[in-house]
Amino acid sequence: MSEVRDKASLAKQTATTMSRLTTEQKNHALLHMAQALTKEHVSIVAANELDIKRGRENGTSESMLDRLTLTQKRINDIAEGLREVVLLPDPVGLLMETFDRPNGLRVEKISVPLGVIGMIYEARPNVTVDAAGLCLKTGNAIVLRGGSAALESNRRIVEVLREALAETDLPPDALQLIEDPSRSSVDEMLKLNGLLDVIIPRGGASLIRNVVENATVPVIETGAGICHTFIDASADAVMASDIAFNARVQRPSVCNSMETLLIHEDFAAIHLRVIADRFLAANVELRGCPRTLELVSEAKPVTDEDFATEYNDYILNVRVVANLDEALDHIRKFGTMHSECIVTEDKANAERFLQEVDAAAVYHNASTRFTDGFEFGFGAEIGISTQKLHARGPMGLPALTSTKFRVYGNGQIRG
Repeated sequence: MSEVRDKASLAKQTATTMSRLTTEQKNHALLHMAQALTKEHVSIVAANELDIKRGRENGTSESMLDRLTLTQKRINDIAEGLREVVLLPDPVGLLMETFDRPNGLRVEKISVPLGVIGMIYEARPNVTVDAAGLCLKTGNAIVLRGGSAALESNRRIVEVLREALAETDLPPDALQLIEDPSRSSVDEMLKLNGLLDVIIPRGGASLIRNVVENATVPVIETGAGICHTFIDASADAVMASDIAFNARVQRPSVCNSMETLLIHEDFAAIHLRVIADRFLAANVELRGCPRTLELVSEAKPVTDEDFATEYNDYILNVRVVANLDEALDHIRKFGTMHSECIVTEDKANAERFLQEVDAAAVYHNASTRFTDGFEFGFGAEIGISTQKLHARGPMGLPALTSTKFRVYGNGQIRG
């Protein structure tokens, strides 16, 4: 039996036990996991340093290395995220609806775990802990397949978490890590119907496209983040600059960072030069439309391919538009239904933008960087769904549950 099938089978065998756990048992396990992470931070950082060394040798960009890096502080923050999940309400076993039928049947709708979740993701090792915590809190077993760039980090993290689970009521086999870094391990996971109940991909556009197009196991699609900020003519100049700068520079390697800045031509004529200087001073490469190039000589020409690219780097597309209609058309063409922002003092334009833009999160006068489970008050997130079925936006605990109907009778038969 292959590693993938073997570990998925072990996870599947725990599903019944996981579904019976009490909130207290699950919370105790998460607290024990958090404690273990902080206690073992030295060994986790040491494993992470092997990944960082290999990444540098392979020419990985500094922004991606930052995304990969673990420090004692980051590990403490990750552990604190688990403790915050403990404080969140348990969404499993909730009585969501009840009704009586004319024939005397009493019907209850309750929330239940999804079962066994397969998680395929790329370089961020914090996702390993976030996903484990969220899935275990909701009574789900989880099979993790992280990217090869974080293999040593993920291996040590999962070892620590499984050792912690062994001292609780949760079965350690409910948490599995696929260590095979080859593409074949992903391909095998996509076909594990009967062992995996759902797959959640989290990463770049090519990974997500591969999962969506080739999986026979049901998929909750988390989308690539080609996010836009549109600065309208009436925008406050200081606010617009701060929001746009934060959306690109604060952490460029994440999916809710801005890739393209759209600017109304009237605003651009007065303020684009100052905004561009701020980006250039932060070593952001600007790629612009012809009107942008007239106003910012340092910018390089932008292409449609650029507009369709999630850079995960200090690169920003800039396009000057004539009006809101042109901005909306651009977002419809190039957006990935993730997060979009308008900066404006015009209430009518703001409402139209919020109404018409088809995205998981739409913002008025706030950075797209807030599309995040923690920022929305969900605790850690397992991903940001850009689809419209089951879950959309940051997926916290409730998104990892399904429903079951319990029907009570006293001998009814259907005629």
